[in-house]
Amino acid sequence: MTKAGKAHKGGKKDKKIKAAAVATPEKLARKVYEDELRNLQVELCNLQEWVKEHGKRVIIILEGRDTAGKSGLIRVIKERVSSRVFRVVALGSPTEDRRAKLFLQRYIEQFPVAGEVVIFDRSWYNRAGVERVLGLTDDKSVGDFLANVAQFERWLTASGIILVKLWLEIGKEEQERRLRVRIDDPLRQWKLSPMDLKSFSKWYDYSRARDEMFAASDHKAAPWYVLPSDDKKRARLNGITHILSRVPYKKIKYERPELPKRSNKGRYDDRLDTDKVKFVRTLF
Repeated sequence: MTKAGKAHKGGKKDKKIKAAAVATPEKLARKVYEDELRNLQVELCNLQEWVKEHGKRVIIILEGRDTAGKSGLIRVIKERVSSRVFRVVALGSPTEDRRAKLFLQRYIEQFPVAGEVVIFDRSWYNRAGVERVLGLTDDKSVGDFLANVAQFERWLTASGIILVKLWLEIGKEEQERRLRVRIDDPLRQWKLSPMDLKSFSKWYDYSRARDEMFAASDHKAAPWYVLPSDDKKRARLNGITHILSRVPYKKIKYERPELPKRSNKGRYDDRLDTDKVKFVRTLF
């Protein structure tokens, strides 16, 4: 075989290897997912105790297109931690009084206090994404935001805030599939807004807005990380793992408490009188 032939054969092999590397992975078994998720949720509890113990302030920004999986990721993050420590902020359209405030003011008002983690389900990056694409703000406001947001975030991190920025990246076909499910499923129809439908036709406008946002706001103090989210289970596991890696927490020693003895002082028959109280109907 000639050298050219060998090279050609090797090229085919390389292409096959590359194709295999980007092939869709096998479906994650439920037990594997649940076991891995539990381990990660234990670590989130460890992170929580570290944040409380040291009075840390953490901001987690979740951005991405509609149906990218932000809500699902937030749900599994919040599932086993305290709502007094982990707080979710999902701001709606601003009211008249809020429109009179500075753009960033409504977000700064939601920042964490010492010992708190705040998850922004969409954030100030609305200005570079949704507002820009749907024409809810002018080009000058978008330009000013992109020119100054990195410095704003440097100020945040310099003040001691730990800032984690995640972009959940969903494919065009998977987004359409999820939107169609929302249309037909009565348990998910509430998730579908007129804005979602309007946004659906502007795929490439969102792509350009995303690219310009990354170019302007990916910096050392608070870099962007992209989380592929077509596979919901893997996205949740990978997303939590990444968040844990970006917060320099350490496990706080757990002092195992002992339950005290119950006092019998004032003892009486404290069973409820079924003739005097109302019980919920037992249907199941």
